[in-house]
Amino acid sequence: MPFGDERRQRAADVVSAALTDRCAAAFVHAGSDRDPGLRYCVPTPPSGPTAVAYDGTADEWLVRSSADGIGGHPADRLASALADRGLEGTVLTPPRLPHDAAIYLERAGFDLASTEALERARATKTAGERERIASAQQAAATGIRRAASLLAESAVDDGRLALAEGDGTESVPLTAAHLRTAIDEAIVGAGGFPAGNTAVDPDSSRNPDEPLRPGEPIVLATAPRDRTGYYGGLVRTLVVDSDGGRERRVHVAVTQSFRSARSMLTAGPESVTAVEADLEAEVRSFGFDTDRTVATEVAGVGLEPRERPFAGGDEVGPGAVVRLDVAGAVDSDSRIRIADVLVVSDEGERPEWLVAPSQSLSPASSL
Repeated sequence: MPFGDERRQRAADVVSAALTDRCAAAFVHAGSDRDPGLRYCVPTPPSGPTAVAYDGTADEWLVRSSADGIGGHPADRLASALADRGLEGTVLTPPRLPHDAAIYLERAGFDLASTEALERARATKTAGERERIASAQQAAATGIRRAASLLAESAVDDGRLALAEGDGTESVPLTAAHLRTAIDEAIVGAGGFPAGNTAVDPDSSRNPDEPLRPGEPIVLATAPRDRTGYYGGLVRTLVVDSDGGRERRVHVAVTQSFRSARSMLTAGPESVTAVEADLEAEVRSFGFDTDRTVATEVAGVGLEPRERPFAGGDEVGPGAVVRLDVAGAVDSDSRIRIADVLVVSDEGERPEWLVAPSQSLSPASSL
């Protein structure tokens, strides 16, 4: 089944069940072609305002768009089309349905009730979606490796990192801004789009134009999207000329937490809260137990860089694709942070990491 049809069928299955449970006539959504929920339902969304409905009785999707070349608001024309089909009573909509679309539906005689069925459908990824996320993750990995190569090539010049220039007799300081640009250029070269989500030392007070220093953790974070709009998410921390010590201990604790969470999800579905707690507990078990030492986040990736499952009670179960993001403080000014994307399989099967480059602190080991 083509990718768009596969995704639309997934939406139809979940929405249809919600319609039956709520005794509703149809599901309606409206927005622009940038709305991720609308793009999920419409394989190739037209440009401009668009309204889409699923008629549960006919098992059919209806689409009205400003690109049709017909006058009137798409939501108004869609509401009329549903009424002309003899549908009446309640229609289900996402909680964030635009106000004007709600008014058109009410004027057509429908009662509105909110549902999160579409969000639930999006939380479980189809095979095609997993391929798209892997494509975005591959671009992210290419970007991180490019930054790692620059760090591996750098030399220490007066206590700062620098890169040789020209014939090698001169050097230029290596800065966070330099690395961010290099990551974005590599992502574009790999067929991805940085989408403004690349950052170097995002939680640091360091000036992006200040030269980087050896022995200090450098956090590289990126979440590009592929050409179909699916996002990845990758974070690595690299250190040039690391002297070990606390940063090594924090690194071991953070990397071990990923193994623990993977084993936890092999045993069966868990809530977001439970997975985050397991990640944190594993890091703290290495002796990092102060209030601000550890930070964890578990969230789905897809048509948005952060989407369901992300609420505490959301289940991370079969079909979910989630980003695990863990950070441990080295001192008040730096931390070790790593993030990878995990595809959750059926119960008893080990979840798989999507395109996960080395988690080593060494730039050379990341190449």
